[in-house]
Amino acid sequence: MTAGNNGASQPQDDDPFGYLYADGQAAGATPPGGGGGGYGYPGRSSSFQQVRTVGERQYGQQGAAAGPGAAPGQVPQQNAHYAAPETLPGGQHTRRAAPPADQRGGRGPNTKGLLIGAIAVVAAVVVGIGAAMLSNSGDDPDSGSNQAGSADTAGGDGGGDEPNTEPSKEPEKVELPKEDAKALTLAGGTTTASDVQGAKSGTYVQGLNTPGASATWTFNGIPKDGKYTLHVQYGVPGKDQKTTLTVNGKQQDRKLNMSNFAGAEEGDWAKGWTNTWANIQLTKGTNTIKISCESGDQCDAYLDQLSLSAGWR
Repeated sequence: MTAGNNGASQPQDDDPFGYLYADGQAAGATPPGGGGGGYGYPGRSSSFQQVRTVGERQYGQQGAAAGPGAAPGQVPQQNAHYAAPETLPGGQHTRRAAPPADQRGGRGPNTKGLLIGAIAVVAAVVVGIGAAMLSNSGDDPDSGSNQAGSADTAGGDGGGDEPNTEPSKEPEKVELPKEDAKALTLAGGTTTASDVQGAKSGTYVQGLNTPGASATWTFNGIPKDGKYTLHVQYGVPGKDQKTTLTVNGKQQDRKLNMSNFAGAEEGDWAKGWTNTWANIQLTKGTNTIKISCESGDQCDAYLDQLSLSAGWR
Protein backbone atom coordinates (compact mmCIF):
# COMPACT_ATOMS: atom_id res chain seq x y z
CA MET A 1 0.00 0.00 0.00
CA THR A 2 1.30 3.33 -1.02
CA ALA A 3 1.40 6.38 1.20
CA GLY A 4 -1.70 8.44 1.23
CA ASN A 5 -5.30 8.15 2.18
CA ASN A 6 -7.30 5.87 -0.04
CA GLY A 7 -10.44 6.38 2.01
CA ALA A 8 -10.54 2.82 3.23
CA SER A 9 -8.63 3.34 6.54
CA GLN A 10 -10.19 4.55 9.83
CA PRO A 11 -8.96 7.49 11.90
CA GLN A 12 -7.59 5.18 14.50
CA ASP A 13 -5.59 3.48 11.80
CA ASP A 14 -4.08 6.78 10.68
CA ASP A 15 -3.05 7.94 14.18
CA PRO A 16 -1.96 5.23 16.62
CA PHE A 17 -2.23 7.71 19.48
CA GLY A 18 -5.73 8.88 18.60
CA TYR A 19 -7.19 7.27 21.67
CA LEU A 20 -5.44 9.90 23.76
CA TYR A 21 -7.54 12.75 22.29
CA ALA A 22 -11.19 13.48 22.64
CA ASP A 23 -11.88 13.50 18.89
CA GLY A 24 -10.05 10.19 18.57
CA GLN A 25 -12.16 8.66 21.24
CA ALA A 26 -15.29 9.92 19.52
CA ALA A 27 -14.17 8.25 16.28
CA GLY A 28 -13.77 4.96 18.09
CA ALA A 29 -10.01 4.84 18.69
CA THR A 30 -8.96 2.27 21.26
CA PRO A 31 -5.71 1.68 23.08
CA PRO A 32 -3.52 -1.18 22.02
CA GLY A 33 -4.61 -4.62 23.22
CA GLY A 34 -8.34 -4.02 22.80
CA GLY A 35 -10.82 -4.45 25.61
CA GLY A 36 -13.26 -2.08 27.13
CA GLY A 37 -10.68 -0.25 29.18
CA GLY A 38 -7.31 1.25 28.65
CA TYR A 39 -5.22 4.27 29.32
CA GLY A 40 -7.47 7.06 30.37
CA TYR A 41 -10.67 5.03 30.27
CA PRO A 42 -12.83 4.15 33.25
CA GLY A 43 -13.53 0.61 34.15
CA ARG A 44 -9.98 -0.64 33.71
CA SER A 45 -7.25 -0.42 36.30
CA SER A 46 -3.60 -1.27 36.45
CA SER A 47 -0.73 -1.05 38.85
CA PHE A 48 0.22 2.29 37.30
CA GLN A 49 -1.51 5.56 37.73
CA GLN A 50 -4.32 6.05 35.30
CA VAL A 51 -3.47 8.25 32.37
CA ARG A 52 -5.68 11.23 31.77
CA THR A 53 -6.31 13.15 28.72
CA VAL A 54 -3.87 15.95 28.13
CA GLY A 55 -5.01 19.00 30.13
CA GLU A 56 -7.24 17.01 32.46
CA ARG A 57 -4.81 16.44 35.39
CA GLN A 58 -4.58 19.22 38.03
CA TYR A 59 -1.76 20.10 40.44
CA GLY A 60 -2.15 18.66 43.88
CA GLN A 61 -4.42 15.80 42.87
CA GLN A 62 -3.50 12.13 43.09
CA GLY A 63 -5.10 9.95 40.43
CA ALA A 64 -4.48 6.67 42.15
CA ALA A 65 -6.48 7.77 45.18
CA ALA A 66 -9.68 8.07 43.12
CA GLY A 67 -10.04 4.30 42.72
CA PRO A 68 -12.12 2.40 40.30
CA GLY A 69 -15.43 3.95 39.33
CA ALA A 70 -14.41 7.50 40.20
CA ALA A 71 -15.81 10.11 37.91
CA PRO A 72 -13.35 11.90 35.65
CA GLY A 73 -12.18 15.18 37.18
CA GLN A 74 -13.08 14.13 40.71
CA VAL A 75 -10.73 15.76 43.26
CA PRO A 76 -8.99 13.06 45.29
CA GLN A 77 -8.32 13.12 49.04
CA GLN A 78 -5.27 15.01 50.21
CA ASN A 79 -2.24 13.09 51.36
CA ALA A 80 -2.61 12.60 55.08
CA HIS A 81 1.15 12.32 55.55
CA TYR A 82 1.88 15.90 54.62
CA ALA A 83 0.19 19.23 55.09
CA ALA A 84 1.63 22.56 54.12
CA PRO A 85 2.08 25.09 56.94
CA GLU A 86 -0.48 27.34 55.27
CA THR A 87 -3.19 24.63 55.72
CA LEU A 88 -2.83 24.70 59.54
CA PRO A 89 -5.50 26.48 61.65
CA GLY A 90 -5.03 30.21 61.31
CA GLY A 91 -3.90 29.95 57.71
CA GLN A 92 -0.38 31.29 58.35
CA HIS A 93 2.87 29.78 59.48
CA THR A 94 3.95 30.90 62.97
CA ARG A 95 7.68 30.93 63.68
CA ARG A 96 8.76 29.76 67.05
CA ALA A 97 10.46 32.49 69.11
CA ALA A 98 14.10 31.94 70.01
CA PRO A 99 14.62 30.94 73.65
CA PRO A 100 16.20 33.49 76.05
CA ALA A 101 19.99 33.69 76.21
CA ASP A 102 20.13 32.11 79.68
CA GLN A 103 18.18 29.04 78.35
CA ARG A 104 20.32 28.46 75.27
CA GLY A 105 23.08 25.92 75.08
CA GLY A 106 25.76 28.64 75.01
CA ARG A 107 26.65 31.25 77.63
CA GLY A 108 25.78 34.91 77.54
CA PRO A 109 28.33 37.75 77.63
CA ASN A 110 30.68 37.73 80.61
CA THR A 111 29.65 41.05 82.21
CA LYS A 112 31.69 40.35 85.35
CA GLY A 113 34.88 40.06 83.31
CA LEU A 114 34.10 43.30 81.47
CA LEU A 115 33.56 45.13 84.79
CA ILE A 116 36.86 43.87 86.23
CA GLY A 117 38.68 44.93 83.07
CA ALA A 118 37.18 48.44 83.23
CA ILE A 119 38.20 48.81 86.90
CA ALA A 120 41.76 47.70 86.06
CA VAL A 121 42.01 50.33 83.31
CA VAL A 122 40.79 53.11 85.63
CA ALA A 123 43.24 52.02 88.36
CA ALA A 124 46.14 52.09 85.89
CA VAL A 125 45.21 55.62 84.78
CA VAL A 126 45.01 56.85 88.41
CA VAL A 127 48.42 55.32 89.26
CA GLY A 128 49.97 56.95 86.20
CA ILE A 129 48.60 60.38 87.09
CA GLY A 130 49.80 60.04 90.71
CA ALA A 131 53.29 59.03 89.59
CA ALA A 132 53.46 62.00 87.22
CA MET A 133 52.40 64.42 89.97
CA LEU A 134 55.00 63.03 92.39
CA SER A 135 57.69 63.25 89.72
CA ASN A 136 56.84 66.88 88.95
CA SER A 137 56.82 67.89 92.62
CA GLY A 138 60.19 66.16 93.19
CA ASP A 139 61.80 67.83 90.16
CA ASP A 140 60.66 71.33 91.10
CA PRO A 141 63.29 72.81 93.43
CA ASP A 142 60.98 75.72 94.31
CA SER A 143 58.02 73.58 95.39
CA GLY A 144 59.06 73.56 99.06
CA SER A 145 59.70 77.31 99.16
CA ASN A 146 56.36 78.02 97.50
CA GLN A 147 54.53 76.03 100.16
CA ALA A 148 56.46 77.77 102.88
CA GLY A 149 55.57 81.16 101.37
CA SER A 150 51.87 80.27 101.31
CA ALA A 151 51.97 79.24 104.94
CA ASP A 152 53.74 82.46 105.90
CA THR A 153 51.23 84.71 104.14
CA ALA A 154 48.17 82.83 105.40
CA GLY A 155 48.30 84.52 108.79
CA GLY A 156 49.58 87.89 107.55
CA ASP A 157 47.82 91.02 106.37
CA GLY A 158 46.34 89.48 103.21
CA GLY A 159 49.12 90.56 100.85
CA GLY A 160 47.76 88.46 97.94
CA ASP A 161 49.43 85.63 96.07
CA GLU A 162 52.97 86.99 96.25
CA PRO A 163 55.20 84.77 98.40
CA ASN A 164 56.88 86.13 101.46
CA THR A 165 60.38 86.94 100.23
CA GLU A 166 61.52 88.40 103.54
CA PRO A 167 64.22 86.12 105.01
CA SER A 168 63.32 84.39 108.25
CA LYS A 169 64.83 86.03 111.27
CA GLU A 170 66.89 83.75 113.48
CA PRO A 171 67.54 84.74 117.04
CA GLU A 172 70.68 86.82 117.13
CA LYS A 173 73.53 85.09 118.83
CA VAL A 174 74.64 87.34 121.63
CA GLU A 175 78.30 87.20 122.50
CA LEU A 176 78.59 86.91 126.25
CA PRO A 177 81.28 88.70 128.23
CA LYS A 178 84.81 87.32 128.56
CA GLU A 179 87.68 88.80 130.57
CA ASP A 180 91.38 88.30 131.23
CA ALA A 181 92.65 88.19 134.79
CA LYS A 182 94.59 91.44 134.48
CA ALA A 183 91.25 93.36 134.13
CA LEU A 184 89.79 91.95 137.36
CA THR A 185 89.40 93.98 140.52
CA LEU A 186 91.93 92.61 143.03
CA ALA A 187 91.83 92.79 146.84
CA GLY A 188 93.31 91.11 149.97
CA GLY A 189 96.90 90.87 148.67
CA THR A 190 96.26 89.54 145.14
CA THR A 191 98.45 90.89 142.31
CA THR A 192 99.12 90.22 138.63
CA ALA A 193 102.20 88.38 137.33
CA SER A 194 103.55 86.82 134.13
CA ASP A 195 106.54 84.73 135.27
CA VAL A 196 104.99 81.26 134.76
CA GLN A 197 104.60 80.21 131.17
CA GLY A 198 101.39 78.68 129.87
CA ALA A 199 98.73 81.26 130.78
CA LYS A 200 96.43 82.01 127.81
CA SER A 201 96.27 85.73 128.54
CA GLY A 202 99.99 85.91 129.33
CA THR A 203 99.19 87.66 132.62
CA TYR A 204 97.60 85.95 135.63
CA VAL A 205 96.49 86.74 139.19
CA GLN A 206 98.57 85.41 142.07
CA GLY A 207 98.39 85.70 145.88
CA LEU A 208 94.94 84.23 146.18
CA ASN A 209 96.15 81.79 148.85
CA THR A 210 95.75 84.38 151.64
CA PRO A 211 92.42 84.32 153.57
CA GLY A 212 90.32 87.32 152.50
CA ALA A 213 92.09 87.63 149.16
CA SER A 214 89.77 87.99 146.15
CA ALA A 215 89.39 88.84 142.48
CA THR A 216 86.11 90.43 141.32
CA TRP A 217 84.67 90.60 137.78
CA THR A 218 81.98 93.16 137.01
CA PHE A 219 80.40 92.98 133.54
CA ASN A 220 77.25 93.92 131.58
CA GLY A 221 75.59 92.74 128.35
CA ILE A 222 73.53 89.87 129.77
CA PRO A 223 70.46 89.72 127.44
CA LYS A 224 67.97 88.25 129.93
CA ASP A 225 67.56 86.65 133.31
CA GLY A 226 68.35 82.98 133.36
CA LYS A 227 70.82 80.15 133.69
CA TYR A 228 74.44 80.59 132.63
CA THR A 229 77.72 78.73 133.00
CA LEU A 230 80.89 80.33 134.35
CA HIS A 231 84.16 79.04 132.81
CA VAL A 232 87.44 79.60 134.72
CA GLN A 233 90.93 79.07 133.27
CA TYR A 234 93.43 78.53 136.16
CA GLY A 235 96.63 76.81 137.24
CA VAL A 236 97.64 74.78 140.33
CA PRO A 237 101.04 73.38 141.47
CA GLY A 238 100.03 69.70 141.09
CA LYS A 239 97.52 69.82 144.00
CA ASP A 240 93.70 70.05 144.21
CA GLN A 241 92.28 73.42 145.34
CA LYS A 242 88.84 74.92 146.04
CA THR A 243 87.67 78.52 146.52
CA THR A 244 84.46 80.41 147.35
CA LEU A 245 82.22 81.76 144.58
CA THR A 246 79.88 84.73 145.10
CA VAL A 247 77.37 85.91 142.41
CA ASN A 248 75.70 89.34 142.72
CA GLY A 249 76.53 89.40 146.46
CA LYS A 250 75.16 85.92 147.13
CA GLN A 251 77.67 83.26 148.19
CA GLN A 252 77.08 79.97 146.35
CA ASP A 253 76.51 76.77 148.30
CA ARG A 254 79.06 74.80 146.32
CA LYS A 255 82.75 75.66 146.26
CA LEU A 256 84.50 76.38 142.98
CA ASN A 257 86.33 73.12 142.18
CA MET A 258 89.96 73.86 141.17
CA SER A 259 91.40 70.34 141.16
CA ASN A 260 94.62 69.18 139.46
CA PHE A 261 92.81 68.07 136.26
CA ALA A 262 95.98 68.52 134.21
CA GLY A 263 97.74 65.84 136.29
CA ALA A 264 100.80 68.00 136.89
CA GLU A 265 103.43 66.94 139.38
CA GLU A 266 103.36 68.76 142.66
CA GLY A 267 105.17 72.11 142.44
CA ASP A 268 105.09 72.19 138.62
CA TRP A 269 103.05 75.36 137.90
CA ALA A 270 103.81 75.38 134.18
CA LYS A 271 102.17 71.98 133.69
CA GLY A 272 99.20 72.71 135.96
CA TRP A 273 97.13 75.00 133.67
CA THR A 274 93.57 73.67 133.22
CA ASN A 275 89.93 74.81 133.46
CA THR A 276 86.75 74.32 135.49
CA TRP A 277 83.10 75.49 135.39
CA ALA A 278 80.11 76.32 137.64
CA ASN A 279 76.35 76.75 137.01
CA ILE A 280 75.06 80.17 138.08
CA GLN A 281 71.99 82.43 137.77
CA LEU A 282 72.41 85.92 136.25
CA THR A 283 70.08 88.85 135.71
CA LYS A 284 69.60 90.98 132.62
CA GLY A 285 72.16 93.77 132.33
CA THR A 286 75.06 94.14 134.79
CA ASN A 287 76.28 91.37 137.12
CA THR A 288 79.22 90.78 139.52
CA ILE A 289 81.17 87.57 140.20
CA LYS A 290 83.80 87.23 142.98
CA ILE A 291 86.29 84.43 143.57
CA SER A 292 87.74 84.56 147.08
CA CYS A 293 89.65 82.59 149.67
CA GLU A 294 87.46 82.01 152.69
CA SER A 295 87.79 79.97 155.87
CA GLY A 296 88.27 76.27 155.06
CA ASP A 297 89.28 76.86 151.44
CA GLN A 298 92.48 75.70 149.68
CA CYS A 299 93.36 78.70 147.55
CA ASP A 300 96.89 78.08 146.21
CA ALA A 301 95.95 78.79 142.57
CA TYR A 302 96.54 81.29 139.77
CA LEU A 303 93.60 82.88 137.84
CA ASP A 304 93.99 83.24 134.05
CA GLN A 305 90.64 83.95 132.27
CA LEU A 306 86.88 84.13 133.00
CA SER A 307 84.03 83.65 130.45
CA LEU A 308 80.29 82.85 130.21
CA SER A 309 77.97 80.65 128.14
CA ALA A 310 74.17 80.42 128.06
CA GLY A 311 72.46 77.59 129.92
CA TRP A 312 73.70 75.00 132.36
CA ARG A 313 75.98 72.07 131.63
